[in-house]
Amino acid sequence: MSDDRLAGIQAFFEKEDTYAALSGVEVLEIGEGYAKAAMKVSGDHLNGVKSAHGGAIFTLADYAFAVAANSHGRISVAVNASISFFKGTPEGGMLYAEAEEISNHPKLGSYVVRVTDEVGDLVAQFQGMVYRKRDEVPIDR
Repeated sequence: MSDDRLAGIQAFFEKEDTYAALSGVEVLEIGEGYAKAAMKVSGDHLNGVKSAHGGAIFTLADYAFAVAANSHGRISVAVNASISFFKGTPEGGMLYAEAEEISNHPKLGSYVVRVTDEVGDLVAQFQGMVYRKRDEVPIDR
């Protein structure tokens, strides 16, 4: 896939995924079957014990997953996702989610997303599967 097409897919998600934008998640890199996203943990992301809320970490991982899965140009929607948490992250910390394609078939795709902190420690691991629709990701050409 061309760099212009990948840039169009990234721009589509940055414009249309308002929940990710509201959560402060941004795409850093995109490639075929790959995406890296980041989020700075703010006070709004904290749980009751002042660590990044699992829902905030899931949102970051899910966004990287969505961008990677849709990077082939066909609309791909989650049919399953799970996450395991390994380490807390305090307010002000940076989190990075790196999504990699494990399996790519015409109808299903499988992805693993590693969420790490600013020193590279594993914070969470996410696994997701998508169903690939026939429709193309609508991008400006």
